[in-house]
Amino acid sequence: MAVQLIARGKPVREQVSAAEWTARVELAAGHRVLAHYGVNDLTYNHFGLRVPGEPDHMLIKRTDWMFSEVTASSLLKVDFDGNVLTDTDVKTIKGGALIIHAGLLKHRRDLNATLHTHTVAGMGVAAHKFGLLPINQHALRFYGEVKYHEFEGFEFDDEMTPKLVRDLDGGCFMILRNHGVLVCGESVAECVVNHHFLEMACQGQIAALAAGEGNYTIPGKEACEYAHSQFMSAGRFLKGDKDWAACLRLADRIDPSYKE
Repeated sequence: MAVQLIARGKPVREQVSAAEWTARVELAAGHRVLAHYGVNDLTYNHFGLRVPGEPDHMLIKRTDWMFSEVTASSLLKVDFDGNVLTDTDVKTIKGGALIIHAGLLKHRRDLNATLHTHTVAGMGVAAHKFGLLPINQHALRFYGEVKYHEFEGFEFDDEMTPKLVRDLDGGCFMILRNHGVLVCGESVAECVVNHHFLEMACQGQIAALAAGEGNYTIPGKEACEYAHSQFMSAGRFLKGDKDWAACLRLADRIDPSYKE
């Protein structure tokens, strides 16, 4: 059951544009689908989305809510300095929500969505000296595309943002060493679907490595490059198009209150 906020002033839906409300519903659905698939770290991790028509503002969950609780109305609209713009009891954001999500959306105008998580498999691969290996078909979707960010402490300080921007280096996928993963894109759909592929890749790698050195196989470079090219030529499904409608149906079956 969704947690309800105490109303303050007008309902959020009446405070925002129709385009923003649609974005809020999609972002809330994305949180619920991710939670359904086990992307949970209590109230930690965030999923940021640039507000349609307002390029210097983003939507992001409250820092004291779990992914499974998020609703369209509960999402905060903030500027890139962390000030909350909608009428709620929260006035500012800080920590990863500000340094990672607001920071990246401020400096990467080509991105509209940022998703950062700490799954067990993602953390496992983030701690592996070779990072993500081309060890299964899900990993080959990301072949040659994953960037790496060395751990220098928690993303609480302003000087961390330029380092994240530097290490992401124009890309969309980054493994934060000894920490977790970052998936960016044009939309909620793109982030949810690609995070699912990446999480499956990490789970598959952890499972294969359990067999011990010398007891698993990795395709050759030519095969990896060809398989990756097959992914890249397969059309818009990498943007989430093939799977997002199914994700929305799943969110409706789990608990349609995400739309509230």
